[in-house]
Amino acid sequence: MSISIKSEREIGLMREAGKILAQVHDELEQFVRPGISTKDIDKKGEEIIRSFGCIPSFLNYNGYPASICVSINDEVVHGIPAKKRILQEGDIVSLDAGVIYNGYHSDAARTHAVGEISSEAKQLLDVTKNSFFEGIKYAKEGNHLYDISKAIQNYAESFGYGVVRKLVGHGIGKNLHEEPQVPNFKMPGRGTKLLAGMTLAIEPMINIGTHDVKFLSDKWTAVTADGSLSAHYENTIVITKGEPEILSLTR
Repeated sequence: MSISIKSEREIGLMREAGKILAQVHDELEQFVRPGISTKDIDKKGEEIIRSFGCIPSFLNYNGYPASICVSINDEVVHGIPAKKRILQEGDIVSLDAGVIYNGYHSDAARTHAVGEISSEAKQLLDVTKNSFFEGIKYAKEGNHLYDISKAIQNYAESFGYGVVRKLVGHGIGKNLHEEPQVPNFKMPGRGTKLLAGMTLAIEPMINIGTHDVKFLSDKWTAVTADGSLSAHYENTIVITKGEPEILSLTR
């Protein structure tokens, strides 16, 4: 397994990619509302990405047909936007997006409320986001990769939630997916030692019910096996000699 350690120049480019992607997500959050289609979100997201002179990371990646992954309710990740998929009051919608800036990627995801949502759904969104921050407490040089994984799982499972096993985070840089894989659940051993300059996309995917998922006939969309709600929260980070730097967050 070869893990890329980024130079200061490369981190600078990824920092800019992350800053742009954070703005994309901030604008899409304001755009989400009942009555719009998932295709509307994809179109808006691509327009914003290209307005910064960037390229959407996901468009045509391994054949994926859109710029923004839009996943509703029990859809965990990789939902394909469509004109007929209309957001309804009370839905939750996960938006996963990436940008390429001067040859370097940033990757981030957010789950949003569509209008007023249930208290159960609100808690899921909060716990999923918080599990990311629990995990990156351990994202420091000298710690080990699976320290992050363990912290995410322990936090999410303390609420009785299921932590998705079949999909994981990843290294990132010149390529959207690089080594190492970053599980959100405990693994045997401690994993690779973290070094300054490693860049990772850490992305808890948390279900209210079972951790198990299945894939729809489109070969992309992952849904919860029991039909329960799922949420997704992701940022691109860089390991430093101190606290990790989150590259894809404006606030």
